[in-house]
Amino acid sequence: MKDSDVAAFVGGLAFADLPDDVVRQATRCLLDLIGVAAAGSTTRAAAIGNAYAATQLCARDHEARILFDGRRASIAGAAFAGATTIDAIDAHDGHVLTKGHAGVAVLPALLALVDGRGDGAVPRVDGREFITSLVLGYEVATRAGIALHGTVPDYHCSGAWNALGCAAVAARRLGLDAAATREAFGIAEYFGPRGQILRACDYPTMVKDGSGWGAHSGVTAAMLARGGFTGAPAITIERADAAGLWVDLGTRWRIREQYFKAYPVCRWAQPAIEAALALQREHDFGAADVTHLGIDSFREAIALGSGCALPRTTEEAQYSLLYCVAATLVFGDLGVPELDLPRLADPRVRRLLAATALTEDAAFSKLFPAERWARVRVTLADGRTLVSEPARARGNPENPLADEEMLAKYRALAEPVLGAVRVLRIEALVHALADDGAALPALVDLLLSAPRPAVERAA
Repeated sequence: MKDSDVAAFVGGLAFADLPDDVVRQATRCLLDLIGVAAAGSTTRAAAIGNAYAATQLCARDHEARILFDGRRASIAGAAFAGATTIDAIDAHDGHVLTKGHAGVAVLPALLALVDGRGDGAVPRVDGREFITSLVLGYEVATRAGIALHGTVPDYHCSGAWNALGCAAVAARRLGLDAAATREAFGIAEYFGPRGQILRACDYPTMVKDGSGWGAHSGVTAAMLARGGFTGAPAITIERADAAGLWVDLGTRWRIREQYFKAYPVCRWAQPAIEAALALQREHDFGAADVTHLGIDSFREAIALGSGCALPRTTEEAQYSLLYCVAATLVFGDLGVPELDLPRLADPRVRRLLAATALTEDAAFSKLFPAERWARVRVTLADGRTLVSEPARARGNPENPLADEEMLAKYRALAEPVLGAVRVLRIEALVHALADDGAALPALVDLLLSAPRPAVERAA
């Protein structure tokens, strides 16, 4: 597929082109992202990002509501704020070969474009078009991410490449022709943040995957291209060593390859979490019984949180392999409550942190990024040493989370923030998007309004 064909695909893709399982996967991605966004909306990072967008990234005539906030910002500003909100809780979907995340930026950009007023956009958007645009964003962003990692030596944050997915969605929404869409890709790739993601893994802060600025850059790129601004070529699409990734656009659906997280922390820590839980279930020991804990994993996982041995913030906890495993053994699970004080300061967790050793396994490192593995060794007070089987994270296409677990995850993340009534209504509307013409406006209103008190109960 040539660059002109990629640009033409943006405007030419139709809902009828999507296989049934791709539509179902898009629905899973959407509901999962909504749950993560609800949880993320309670974080300090989201509060700061939303306030910044509402006061500094605002426009008098081109406005959209901010995800789970209700205030208005520019369309690009609302996309930035929404992506920052989702990125604040590291529970969203991803792709092993991109080593990052597409939906975190694509969904907020799409919502802002649908809600935006005064943007001169193509007027008709229904549930089927919404799903089609969401799939489009995943297909472009995922390929751009794989291409970027394959054509440059540095490992860049998700915002560096999910910006192209947002540019594709915005170009479609704005009705750009293929020539202008090509320019939008080039602008988005050039302006997208080339953040050093491994720095954020070693020293976790609120910058996370840079997806907020990826969403902003992608939407901005399409708007600039509409005005005649130039930026082509995008080398992740047009360079010879990347072109092969685009030949199957529209036949191989990369959205099928997304993984879903069982725990709201970095994916690289999740194989060790699974290994630790498997040992604990099999041998029925408590955290107080552990005198030494050893974790073997691939190089990048071992480095997680290496700059902060004792996590003090939710960001540091999400990117700390040490904390993730220790907290899982202490609390028996790892959810959003375990990522904040007072659990970060729990003395039982801190004792285990001091008793843990991390070791790189060369064989595991060779398998990364296509496969992520870990092994856990536990020495107990009674003298026994237990060693887990090599474990990988659940939720990949080959070992997917069951629909029931996905639904439970969504509700666990969203209900404390939105209340059960709103959570169930959102759930029903998401599943009705492909068939109910009234579903999308109602869903958008529920997603772009401020959270209500969590005291609501389902009737």
